[in-house]
Amino acid sequence: MNEYLHIALVLVVGFVSLFLMTKFLGKSQISQITPFDFISAIVLGELVGNALYDENTGIGQMLFSVALWTILIFTTETITQKYRKSRRFLEGDFSMVIKKGKIDYQELKKNHMDLNQLQELLRAKDIFSIRECEYAFLETNGSISALKKAPFAHPTIDDLKMKYPKVHIPINLILDGEILEENLGNIGWDKEHLFSELEKKGFKDEKDVLFAEWKKEEGLYVQSY
Repeated sequence: MNEYLHIALVLVVGFVSLFLMTKFLGKSQISQITPFDFISAIVLGELVGNALYDENTGIGQMLFSVALWTILIFTTETITQKYRKSRRFLEGDFSMVIKKGKIDYQELKKNHMDLNQLQELLRAKDIFSIRECEYAFLETNGSISALKKAPFAHPTIDDLKMKYPKVHIPINLILDGEILEENLGNIGWDKEHLFSELEKKGFKDEKDVLFAEWKKEEGLYVQSY
């Protein structure tokens, strides 16, 4: 029984400490996963795993390791923010794998990428033929940024000489059958008005609604389960 309590305690403490670490380091650690960040995740997983199954590694050692690793990552991020020249060394740099419509084979080799992998990344950017691509950059997190050739680029509003439409943010009113009352107040509605609009859509109870969204000039959109 003590063994199970130890495992539960280590998992809870590990969960809380890693959660606090991600909050402290910021969202960029999650949204921009570089090779270094990937290694960091493995190391942190090992720290918690060792505390679970290694009798010589306790909660104190785990917390010390997580804290020290957090300080190291934070120090690295601080250096890259203050000193621009350090970014290339610490974070890496992008690689131009397609330049003026031509594949740079040497850049592909340097990044250990083959043509199939390049094509796969391009397809994710709605480019199904290399002939459509003018420039492509392999970013430090492994994703690709691409610029299409002019004949294949989507026209903009300026190109079509159209008037600019007004931009409005859609507001969630119901999620998973639960009314978001704070959002009702943001658009000047109350529950009575919401139910009135739901009845027009054929709904009598918010519990029957999976998702309801309101957008100015477009009104209420409702989807059932």
